[in-house]
Amino acid sequence: MQTRELGRSGLRVSAIGLGCMGISFSYATKLSSAAVERGVTFFDTAEVYGPFANEDVVGEALRPVRDKVVIATKFGFDIDPVTGTNRGVSSQPERIRQAVEGSLKRLGIETIDLLYQHRVDPNVPIEDVAGTVKELIAAGKVRHFGMSEPGVQTLRRAMRFNPSPHCRTNIRSGRADPKPTESCRPATSWASALYPTALSARDSSPAR
Repeated sequence: MQTRELGRSGLRVSAIGLGCMGISFSYATKLSSAAVERGVTFFDTAEVYGPFANEDVVGEALRPVRDKVVIATKFGFDIDPVTGTNRGVSSQPERIRQAVEGSLKRLGIETIDLLYQHRVDPNVPIEDVAGTVKELIAAGKVRHFGMSEPGVQTLRRAMRFNPSPHCRTNIRSGRADPKPTESCRPATSWASALYPTALSARDSSPAR
């Protein structure tokens, strides 16, 4: 398996990662073990998957190989901790801190390798978001910061706090349209695609 250094971050992962949304306890360990044996080191989850339950599954499945993998998870929604009700987008600093504490506990790890904002919150300045994550990095709870589908200016503003953020964008395999990657072009940023093969497989329109 080929590897990639993500921008100038120093974080190196397998060229192909495993998106863990939808993985259940019944086959998580077998699937993750098979992936690691084939060279996959990049595993992606989020607190909103389940909600919460997917991080439990991923944490348990990857525990035996924790030193060999990079675990990414996401914050960005106001989820009721009791009912699991998603009350909408929220990246308030206190919500970010709560999300990180919850993710660390469910994943059973001391540090999140890659933490990114699942969706941009229009009600919270990105400077507040990036600044909060920067504090979490300084505290040793997070290693790297990322954003999912940010706009160009939003990404540039975030880069003032985190020089090499991860940019997660929606790219369908087999397509040449560069527009989805426009926000990921700043020199020190780095990008990965959201489930490109799956999207391409269920897209019946012809490739351009």
